[in-house]
Order: sequence, then C-alpha cells, then structure tokens
Amino acid sequence: MSQPEQTREHETSDAVVAPVRGRGMQQFIRLPWQIYADDPLWVPPLISDQRKLFDRSKHPFHEHADVEYFMAWRGSRPVGRIAAFINHRYDEFHGDHTGFFGFFECINDPGVARGLLETAESWVREHGARSIMGPFNFSTNDESHSPGILLDGFDKPPAVLMAHGRPYYQELMESAGYGKAEDLLAYWIDSNETPERLGQAVERIERSIDGFSTRPVNLKKLDQEVELIQEIYNSAWEQNWGFVPLTEKEIEHLADELKFIVEPRYALLAFINGDPAGFTLTLPDFNQALKHVNGRLLPFGLLKLLWYRRKIDKARVFALGLKPEYRGLGIDVIFFTRAYMTARELGHTGGECSWILEDNWKMRRGLEKVGAYVYKTYRVYQKDTGGT
Repeated sequence: MSQPEQTREHETSDAVVAPVRGRGMQQFIRLPWQIYADDPLWVPPLISDQRKLFDRSKHPFHEHADVEYFMAWRGSRPVGRIAAFINHRYDEFHGDHTGFFGFFECINDPGVARGLLETAESWVREHGARSIMGPFNFSTNDESHSPGILLDGFDKPPAVLMAHGRPYYQELMESAGYGKAEDLLAYWIDSNETPERLGQAVERIERSIDGFSTRPVNLKKLDQEVELIQEIYNSAWEQNWGFVPLTEKEIEHLADELKFIVEPRYALLAFINGDPAGFTLTLPDFNQALKHVNGRLLPFGLLKLLWYRRKIDKARVFALGLKPEYRGLGIDVIFFTRAYMTARELGHTGGECSWILEDNWKMRRGLEKVGAYVYKTYRVYQKDTGGT
C-alpha cells in the first residue's frame, strides 16, 4: 500500500507525539520493556518477530493496509506508543469506513494517552475513517497478541498470543472519550480429569454423524493443509464480530509463525463425507518458555526456549470453528473432548479457551457446562472521529 503522508508532530502537555522514523522503530519495539519493568507476569515478545511484524515489506497485513506508527516523547525519553491504520479488507468486507489503533502502550498519564489517541484519530480521519476502534494488533487474524484492553485478571500471566496490560489502561481509554465496542472473554478450564459423561457423549455423537471423521493436521504437508484451514476459517468465522477474511499470504505467514509450537495432536481437522467441516487448534502455552529469554534468541535464548518448552504444563484453545452447514451436530463437543484428552496425555493440567465474544452464548454455555469459567476480560474500544 502507499506510504502515509502525515509527518507533523502533535504536542500534548509536556510530551510530543511524532511519527516513527528510521531507528525509532527499535525504540517503538523496546518501549514495553519500560512500561512493564515492574510487572513479573508480563511476557516479553521476541524482538526478531516484532521487527518482522512492523516491517511494511515483510508482513502480509501491509499489503492491504495503510499504517503509521507514533511515539510520545518527553524530551529524549519515550513515554508511549500507538499504531494507526486503515485495513482496506475490513472496509471492503463490512462496507464500512473504520480506522483502527493498536500496539498501545503508555505510562500512567492521561495527557500522554490522550495525545497518542488523538493523533491516531486525526490520522485515520484524514484517511477517510468515520470512527476508530482498538486496540487491534493488527486484526483478529494476526499472531502478535489478542485485541482489547485487559480489564481484569492482572494476577494471571497472559497465555500464548494473548495480550497483557496495565490496570490503568481502562481509565486512560475512557478519560479520552472512548466507549465499549465489544468485550472478549478468556475462559479457564482444568484438565485433571475428563468427565466420563463427556467421553460417552462423544462416542454417541460420532456414531450419529454419517460420514464423520477427524485427523490431526499433517505438518509434513502443511501447504495443502493450510488451504483446507483457510477454506474452513473464512466460512466458519464469517459472521463473527470484527472478522476479516484471511488472505493466502496471511494464513501461510501464520502457519509459518506457529509451526514451531504446534503439537499435531492438538490440531484437528473434521470431515463429513470427505468435505472439510471444521478445524480446531490448541497451543501449548509457549509463553511459559518465552518469558525466560527476555525477547532475544541469541546467544542463549534458543537453548532456553528448548529447555523450558519441556516444562510447559498449560495450553490455550486458540481456534475452534465449524462451517455453518455443519453446526449443531456436536462436532464442537468432540473437539473440546479431544483437547481434554490430549491435555492429559501431555501432562497439561489446565488451559485457557480464548478469545470468546461476550455474546457467543452457545459457546459460552458449552464451556461452562464442562466447568470452564471466565477469568479475564478484554475490551475493544471505539470512538467517532468526526470524519465524513
């Protein structure tokens, strides 16, 4: 996409918000280390992955989006950051003119936060947006971390690919005039013992579906498997809030990013008479290993990752979707039960199911029936920009 034009600075109180240029991207990437310096539960991302994520020439999101990065400065000290972007695939799919912000991090200062958010609002308005939503990082499809501002559950570490946050972020958003767009929920479930009734129910369900079969994803034929997963994903999630269809390059990139941590027994495809019907992916909670390397693979980070990977004892149900024509048959129950059983085989004592839309009552009730409970809430915010 074309490069954004805006380069002017935005002054707020004693801070200046300016676009990131040149070596400033390294400071943009490193800012969270400052924000979370006193938070032992924060998990530093891999710096090498962050560089690829924000590089307009390397990450496929940039092929259908315009993006600008901003930082707030107090003298020579960075005190906040934000990305503003227009996702053209979102606008095309939803027939909308919405701008987005993401990767928001800030010191506990309403003036600095307001300056960052107003800069993002101004930028998306100049690019035709009538409203702004966020944080998205970059979209509901991306592998960086989940959308939303964490509202509760600060005493628990983030699961793999889920966002963390500071308790004051909610106040910063709302003091800047932002209101709720949607809440996203994270459920926790223990996997100490698979309920006997679930195992019996799954056997009955499998017998009742003509032509039903499942198999693990074949990582040795990942290119072909990715095509099936893309077909299922773009059908299964089409009606979800915030959905944007995955491009071929995006799902290939996602598969490439995740293949190092995927456990094949946790990745299942379902078929009915040979037609792809559903997909589920549970990930070992790689954050349990990642927290030990402080964002760097060299010189010893990779060895630490391999060592601590063996000690992972939690998981996250990352995705579970069914094509509309195959819903209501009980395949979701089969998927959840298989994840339960695999967790026990791998020694995973519990895990997170996330993220779940607050109004997805069918999935919420299903989770609660097997003992899961909400333990974290993330909020996506929105605001009118005044654009036309």
